[in-house]
Amino acid sequence: MKRAESPKGTLTSTHWGTYRVQTENGRVAALTGFEEDTDPSPIGQGLVDTVDDALRIRRPMVRRGWLERGPGSADGGRGRDAFVEVSWPKAIELVAGELDRVRSRYGNEAIYGGSYGWSSAGRFHHAQSQLKRFLTTIGGYTASVNTYSYAAAEVTLPHVLGDFMPFINGATSWDVIRDHTELFVAFGGVPIKNGQITNGGVGRHVQRQGILAAAENGVRFINVSPVRSDLPDGASNEWLAIRPGADVALLLAIAHTLDVNGLADREFLERYTVGFERFLPYLRGEVDGVPKNAAWAEARTGIPASRIRALASAMAHHRTMISVSWSLTRQDNGEQPYWAAIAVAAMLGQIGTPGGGIGFGYSAMNAIGDHYRGIPCAALPQGQNPVRRFIPVARITDMLLHPGAEFEYNGMTGTYPDIRLIYWAGGNPFHHHQDLVRMRRAWQKPDTIIVNEWCWNPQARHADIVLPANTTLERNDIAASTREPYLIYMQQAIESVGESRSDYDIFTDLAEALGAREAFTEGRDESAWLAHLYAETRRRSAMNGIELPDFERFKEQGWFRTETPDQPKIMMRAFREDPARNPLKTPSGRIEIFSETVAGYGYEECPGYPFWKEPQEWLGADDARHPLHLISNQPATKLHSQLDHGSHSRSAKINGREPVMIHPYDAALRDISEGSLVRLFNDRGSCLGSAVISDAVRPGVLQISTGAWYDPPEDEGLDISCLHGNPNVLTPDHGTSRLAQGPSALSCLVDVELYSGPAVSVKAFSPPEIRSQGEQ
Repeated sequence: MKRAESPKGTLTSTHWGTYRVQTENGRVAALTGFEEDTDPSPIGQGLVDTVDDALRIRRPMVRRGWLERGPGSADGGRGRDAFVEVSWPKAIELVAGELDRVRSRYGNEAIYGGSYGWSSAGRFHHAQSQLKRFLTTIGGYTASVNTYSYAAAEVTLPHVLGDFMPFINGATSWDVIRDHTELFVAFGGVPIKNGQITNGGVGRHVQRQGILAAAENGVRFINVSPVRSDLPDGASNEWLAIRPGADVALLLAIAHTLDVNGLADREFLERYTVGFERFLPYLRGEVDGVPKNAAWAEARTGIPASRIRALASAMAHHRTMISVSWSLTRQDNGEQPYWAAIAVAAMLGQIGTPGGGIGFGYSAMNAIGDHYRGIPCAALPQGQNPVRRFIPVARITDMLLHPGAEFEYNGMTGTYPDIRLIYWAGGNPFHHHQDLVRMRRAWQKPDTIIVNEWCWNPQARHADIVLPANTTLERNDIAASTREPYLIYMQQAIESVGESRSDYDIFTDLAEALGAREAFTEGRDESAWLAHLYAETRRRSAMNGIELPDFERFKEQGWFRTETPDQPKIMMRAFREDPARNPLKTPSGRIEIFSETVAGYGYEECPGYPFWKEPQEWLGADDARHPLHLISNQPATKLHSQLDHGSHSRSAKINGREPVMIHPYDAALRDISEGSLVRLFNDRGSCLGSAVISDAVRPGVLQISTGAWYDPPEDEGLDISCLHGNPNVLTPDHGTSRLAQGPSALSCLVDVELYSGPAVSVKAFSPPEIRSQGEQ
């Protein structure tokens, strides 16, 4: 095991990298890349200029309307009202009192604690874990399930492969791909920008090196995406500019070509799968009279039938890795791309071979495809939530607008609770969620919204009570992840800014006010919890053959790294070698191309096998009013919306707004030129952006990254929903299907025009009006 030396500067770790922190006169002066990281992310530089800037929340704040009138529907006040500074004792009194009122009058299910977001990389000061542990100790809360990243896959893969996370984390490693793969077909691309990130922290970035090394060794990459940059230039041998939302049609046509040309591996299908014979009649058109052949797919994908047939043949005659991006799940019928890709991989018969088979989300995170030995780290226990009510994570607006209504999800029927109080920590729903105009309206309904936050992002602006949290630079923690070989001691670099406090200290005081201090703290302060969590991590590691130093030695060293495993990392190798001794966790123990379980749910849109259903919004709909397809993908300069106000993120904006990539043909039709201020719009909303004219996007497609802080205009009569360029004012808010109810953000039609309205400035990076308690 490699142990660290101690260069000058304390260590901190974030989801986008580990850095050395230099301070001067008690302030952060600079961040430099961790000595183990040869490709550090520049995102971290945003911490330097934001940790104590004008947007930092330094004292507890209460929305003026809530302070004057008390809890109740905000009638539009959230996001518009001024805030009033209060003391910490007053803030604790208000929050504890409101939590007690709601749980006593309406029950704990009226508290929504499904707080979603990535928050800190530290295992102890992880805001969601702190919040959920606290709420559990005071009687529980309504929770959420699944993620915005890949909810449709989280539900589908267990039906088809028997599990989820082992297949996400267990992707065949880049060194095996480099040495054995001949053809790498990337549905949704392999975007390097996303690979800057891993939840729980990044010690060393590997994606760029892995992809380029494979390309240099002769691996042929094919980028199947509407956006050319979804593969780096050095690796992109070929770009198939598919029509957005049509990946399933292409995969079905590949499967059909393999079938009719006798290229399917029948021996593999017989030994390792079940249900192929139930899928085949649909594929051949015996069910609906429509063979899913290459000509059929050409009309849907925009890819010539001859090219589809050639691709299928190449995949059958070469060692082929199929990669499906996480983004493919975030669209109408997002359950189907993964299912169809698994079916094609099974027909090729290469699953479990070196460099062949399938992978889910290469470069969606830094860890996917890395060859590492993860550390079985301990995290803050959240306890058992006594409330059994939950919602699918992306159905929060439906829950707020329609309490008592039923929803279907993964074979069950649930009922939306009547939420009176929302408590959020470590996230920003005004980034993650869709149709923000609708959500903002729903956000006015609860009696009270409480937020722990460090800066005036849109979530803080739309709260009633804001408790100032400190940052990773202002506390001690341990960064660790089962997806990383690194363990990092995150040493406090500066004192807490203003009166900000750690989430743990905030919840400790709230727990004391509600009679639950001992249950929440177990008698430990921060240092005792860190020692306890490290001891548990050390115990688990020893059971797995990893010898960690004692805690004091670890703190002195600053970091620890496990050795690279000797055995190559090949997904599903053991299953292929002996499916009887290493069965999958499906009912049959094999890959379920047809699932009796899903078929039994009776969902027309999910009949139990890979299935094509036209998206509600896509270019095949021929919508004359909104003829362009919007791709709202992950940003390159930040994680989600974190540090959007930082220097690195701001440097990529054009005239202070998000860039919008437009094909030259579509721009010319609208007299749009490079750098033009443009308005994107549909029936849900509109936003401003700055035009970038490029043929790196397919004709008929616009691309704008997510993450711009939501900035609705003060003038309600202005026909703009966001002045800054947040595309989620445009995206639809409905579930992928009844199976997973995931987000469908990428099934979105819009139009774009030159903006000709009155001059408007971006206010996202200006704090709200703040008054002292005597000025209210």
